[in-house]
Amino acid sequence: MGNHALVYGASGITGWAIVNQLLEGYPSQDSFSKVTALTNRPLSKEAAQWPESEKLQVVSGLDLLTEKGQKGLEEEMKSKVKNIDTVSHVFFFAYIMKPEPSAEISVNVELLSRAVRAVENLSSSLEFVILPTGTKAYGVHLLDKFPFSNDLPCKESLPRIPEPYASEMFYYNQVDLLASLSKGKSWTWAEVRPDMIVGFVPNNNIYCLAQALALYLTLYASIEGKGAECPFPGTQRSWKNLSNDSGQDLIAKFAICASLHGDKTGDQAYNTCDNSKPSSWSQKWPVICEFFGLKGTGPLPEGQAPQPIQYVGDHVNEWHKLEKEYGLQTGRVGNDISFGGFPYFIMTMLDFDRQLDMTKTHEVWGDLKEEWDSKKTWWTAFERFRRAKIIP
Repeated sequence: MGNHALVYGASGITGWAIVNQLLEGYPSQDSFSKVTALTNRPLSKEAAQWPESEKLQVVSGLDLLTEKGQKGLEEEMKSKVKNIDTVSHVFFFAYIMKPEPSAEISVNVELLSRAVRAVENLSSSLEFVILPTGTKAYGVHLLDKFPFSNDLPCKESLPRIPEPYASEMFYYNQVDLLASLSKGKSWTWAEVRPDMIVGFVPNNNIYCLAQALALYLTLYASIEGKGAECPFPGTQRSWKNLSNDSGQDLIAKFAICASLHGDKTGDQAYNTCDNSKPSSWSQKWPVICEFFGLKGTGPLPEGQAPQPIQYVGDHVNEWHKLEKEYGLQTGRVGNDISFGGFPYFIMTMLDFDRQLDMTKTHEVWGDLKEEWDSKKTWWTAFERFRRAKIIP
């Protein structure tokens, strides 16, 4: 009997990519015989854009935090998920955002605890759990208090960020939970640490910068004309700072590989990004704009360049005309899910070097190691939005 992957949060940026890569047969067609995608919101086959496959089952509406408790969740999973007793690999990409740190810790630790214990109790085949964290583990969200500016590139061996910030970081609690749950068991786990994730999502997503820019630049090209100059919306500092983009495909590929080699990867964290050579917005912005027929230029004096979210908000009627003209999906603009501050945070406030060391990841990945440039990463995401009729 082959491996059975269970993907929690399968409609999110990385969860979607995990399912996509598994169905495309990565790393080989016989690596997994079953793929179960769990989504909170309903997801149609047309919206999902996954390859047709007999391996796939999609289960929507499963509430990990059901009031019926752990036992109630397990009963629901047993009734809704075919072959739950054969699940061997769990990819946990569910997340609930809470602005208050203690609430965020509490809810996300409970999500993970219920999800893993349910599979442990229902399947004797469990071998591996993948947990995504991110560069907040290195404190990048602390901005001018970023603790490792003198320790670049960031390596997985760096200590946890200092207090009081460490106690507010739910990643650490989740990692500690997995270490505790797996102790003395036949399964193990690994943590993947991407930086800013570039990719496609079938539903609106708070943290999808690629969708925010795809909508903005599509609209900008329509209003300002093809060939127009489009200034970078950040600052001179954020234009030049170094970081590593993490495309959804390579995060997914490495996570899958790591899950299949638990003897080498277990109980460890791995930086996951597209290229060991960091880049800056000064290199990426012209490449991003080129997809939309625009000329990406540097930042203007503060406050003069259009801000993507505000620009789209100011031209909602023009967007609705594009939707009708090209038969696009509706509901991408003017919704209450897209987080308006995220593009500004990424492109303006993260204005310091935060590059990652990929040595450990590439050593483990071995012959399957891949590196993508900015054009391949960003254009792949934009092509997927186009194919899904989210942009023309």
